[in-house]
Amino acid sequence: MSKIHTRVKRRSGLARRTRHYKYFHPQIGKTRPKTFKTEAAANAWALSRGLKGGQYHLEKAKKGKKFKVAADGKE
Repeated sequence: MSKIHTRVKRRSGLARRTRHYKYFHPQIGKTRPKTFKTEAAANAWALSRGLKGGQYHLEKAKKGKKFKVAADGKE
């Protein structure tokens, strides 16, 4: 990866000695869905967030080894 030019760093208010790759590539900081090892843990997390039984379902994630909570569109 090429370095960021000094003028660009001055304009952006960034430190001189670091490369700041993540500031100029916004796709790096995206959040991933929360996953759980067991169905019980996923259900407990959903209930703590206020989701009732019919408002969400569990999907397989990470090669089928974990679960993630997916909200249903209808409420």
